[in-house]
Order: sequence, then C-alpha cells, then structure tokens
Amino acid sequence: MRTLALVHAAAAALALAAPLGAASADTPAPLPTEALGQVVTLPEQPGPHWVWVSDYVFHRTALVDAGSGRFLGMLASGAGFVVTPQFSPDGREIYLAETHYARTTRGARTDVVSVYDARTLFPVAEIEIPPKRGDPSSGNATSALSDDGRFLAVFNMTPATSLSIVDVRERRFTAEIETPGCSLVYAAGPRRFLSLCGDGSALVVGVDDAGREASKRRTAPFFDPEQDPVTEKAVRAGDEWLFVSFAGVVTPVDVSGPELRFGSTWRLAEGEDAEAGWRVGGAQLLALHEASGTLYALMHQGGIDTHKQPGTEVWAYDLAQRVRTRRIAVRSPNAVFLREVLRLDGPGLGARLAGRLLDAALPNPGAERIWVSQDAEPVLVTSSSFPPTLSVMDARSGAWLRDVKEIGIAAGFLTGPR
Repeated sequence: MRTLALVHAAAAALALAAPLGAASADTPAPLPTEALGQVVTLPEQPGPHWVWVSDYVFHRTALVDAGSGRFLGMLASGAGFVVTPQFSPDGREIYLAETHYARTTRGARTDVVSVYDARTLFPVAEIEIPPKRGDPSSGNATSALSDDGRFLAVFNMTPATSLSIVDVRERRFTAEIETPGCSLVYAAGPRRFLSLCGDGSALVVGVDDAGREASKRRTAPFFDPEQDPVTEKAVRAGDEWLFVSFAGVVTPVDVSGPELRFGSTWRLAEGEDAEAGWRVGGAQLLALHEASGTLYALMHQGGIDTHKQPGTEVWAYDLAQRVRTRRIAVRSPNAVFLREVLRLDGPGLGARLAGRLLDAALPNPGAERIWVSQDAEPVLVTSSSFPPTLSVMDARSGAWLRDVKEIGIAAGFLTGPR
C-alpha cells in the first residue's frame, strides 16, 4: 500500500509540475563549465553552520555548509562504517581513525589515526595503531579527544575491548589500555576517559603525561541494564554528559571532579505524552545548543524496544528547568528525496504545488539523526540514511530553511567542532 501510494503521489506530482512548469519562465539556465584542476583552501575560521556528514557506502565524511547548502569538501576514511572526526581545540587539525586493507576489501589490515589540515583537508601525519578499531554502525563514541586536546582514545573491539591512546601532539601511539566488559569512549577531563560497562557502571581511565595508563577504576552502577539501559548516544553540556535511556530517562554525569558524579534523573516524556507512546529514538537522537542550554531530542510514537525507530518530531528542552519548550515536526525523508529526484524544488508554481502534494501524501518515516550548530542563530539539521536526505531548520522557531541536495548514498553520523 505504501509503495502504491508513493507511485500515485509521484505521478500526480509530475502531472502538476509538467504543464505549469513548462508555462513559466523559471527553467534554470545551464550551469557554467567548471574549470578542472583547481585547489581550494577553506577559510581560517569554520563557518557557524558547517557540519560533517558521513556516508556508509562512500566511506567518507563530507563537509557541508548547512547555511547555504554548499558542499565544501570531504575526507576519505578507508574501510568500515565509522567516520567520526575529532577536532583540535584551536580548529587547525582534524583527527580521523581509519582502517585500510592492502587489497581494498581484503589483505593485510592497517589501522591509523590520520591528521588532516583543517583548511586544506590534506593529510599531514599518520600514526599507526593496533588493527583492532571498533566499527559500530552508529558511529557514536568510537573515539574521543582529551579535554586538553593532547590525547586521542580510539575504541577497540576484537571482541575483547580496549582503548588505543595516541599522542596527537607528538604524533605517536602510546599505549593500549584494556577495558574488559566496558565499551566505547568519552572524554572526561584533560587526562581522563570513560567507557560504559555491561553492569550499568562506568569505567574511568586516566593517562599520564606520556599517554600511558595511570589509573583505572569502575563506578557503582548508575543505570539498570536489564530494566532500562542507557543508549551510547550521549551529548555533552560543559562538564556534564547527558545519557538517555531507552525509556527516555536522562541521567547527567558530571566529569569535573576527581570522581564522577551522577545527577538526579528526569524524563523526556511524561503524563499524556508517555501514555500516547512518545519515546526517544534514532541513530543520533540528542543534540545540544550549549549557549542557550537547549537540549533537542528526536521523538517518535512506539512501544517498548523501539529506541532505534526514526523520529517524526524533535522536542526542545530548557535544561535548567527540565521542561519542554517546543515541538518541531520533522520533514518527510521520502518527500524530500522525491522532490529532489523530480526537480520539484524550483520557484515555479507547478513545482511548489507538486511539492506540497508529496509532503501531504507520502508517509513520513522520520529522521534518524539530528545536529545543532553552536552560534547565536543556530540551525537544526535532520538526516536520514535511506533515502539519503539532509534538511535544515531554524533551531529556535523550527521553521524549515532548506534541503541539501545530493548528500550521498547512505548518510550517516553528523558532527562538527564544539
């Protein structure tokens, strides 16, 4: 039924767009011939709305200006799903953990941390690490840069778990630290990282000035992995990591002191919203605008264990008050994709009417990922993998601004400098 409805909507859109579009003078002029062999350098300061968008099929991360919709550049990442760059505090370098095979998809494996110049996107250094890098498809928390920008920790899984520590200043691998029963990695200070453990606790790993293990201890459990596990898809607000559970319970984890402190919990959906089945879900389900203290959560209506289901709305919360301030409808990835394929994004009346018909007629499966810029006029970016779409909205009002075209084949993790 969904396929039939999609076909009917597409046919109707074409029928509307063809006669009305042909009668208008809105046909775009041919594009100028592009000069080949140009070498372009990015501005010294990143744009406020620059976002990196990974691609599962192309094995790359692409730099897109969400403010204009322009494609600015990309970094290839070898093999694997995880393409999650880390950024030096001064914004001059990008660190990317990569896996390469001698015969592209087979042969000897080499894992490296590549260092890229943030303006030219050229590689300037390569640091070999143990060929154990974990490659979960979500991309969340697979690497972390210490708060002082000195050490990069890369999560390993063989299936034994560990962290590879790299001194990005001295360009060398320093140590592999075992993390039995604990996975992923989050920055927790200038010389400290944390991982999530299977019993609901956190493992806190400290390194010394040489990048070697200085301490390792587990906290008491702060969530129940049997009754309501937390997802790995956390966001950071200053010295606090905000973890959310499958049921939408938010737990703040303060990493500012010598010991981790777990704050009081609160729920994203309560009362009538909870009774109506509203839950958090998606592959990248939280985003934070730090200056305003606004948390964004990707929400859907579903039952237990639907925490991976895409969201049809983004809910914004005042973190200080822990109250929802607004609800933002997510644009339908199906409609966005077909509008692009059918060229229904022009100013002509036919294109506009056909686009509205698609928006109304097609089912909205929801977005899988969200990201928000950190400037005074933030944009909220929503993304889906299949079909690959990227939509940009005003993060304060929720008003739609634009869709970014030709984002790739299978859009993945969204990230940018803090």
